[in-house]
Amino acid sequence: MRRSIPHTALAVTALALALAGCGGQTDSGKGGGSGTVSSSPTPAPSTTPTPSPSASATGCAPAATLDVHDSGRTVCLSVGDTVRISLDGTAKRPWKPVTASGSVLQAVNSGFVLQPGDASAAFKAVSHGRTRLQSTRPLCATQTGRVSCLGIQEWWVTVVVK
Repeated sequence: MRRSIPHTALAVTALALALAGCGGQTDSGKGGGSGTVSSSPTPAPSTTPTPSPSASATGCAPAATLDVHDSGRTVCLSVGDTVRISLDGTAKRPWKPVTASGSVLQAVNSGFVLQPGDASAAFKAVSHGRTRLQSTRPLCATQTGRVSCLGIQEWWVTVVVK
């Protein structure tokens, strides 16, 4: 004698397994991404980093080093602190130089860039206020005589100087 499982039970089991798989992946908060690129930037939610043990009396971290994974963040500095930026690019997808709006930050020597396409910068906080650091690069590598996708990857960070 052969047993048969009702089709309803199979359907319920399949549905339960499918739903159990939904939402099972969590982000560890370490700046990981999906590895995909869209035509419009989707920055990470704005957060203020936790002050280090050597934080100044204002509660701001004394220095920060930023990279491509920090895009969309807000960082807090004290007057006199320095923020460093290191964006890894390629010769075919180079980062433009990092710029700062306003007069809150002053560019300082960041050393030199060894790899073509990289952007390296350093800025000293010289007055209280809020500013934005930014850079862009092509989404697609451009080849001579070929059509480009014309997409732009934007990197930006808001800096608050207290």
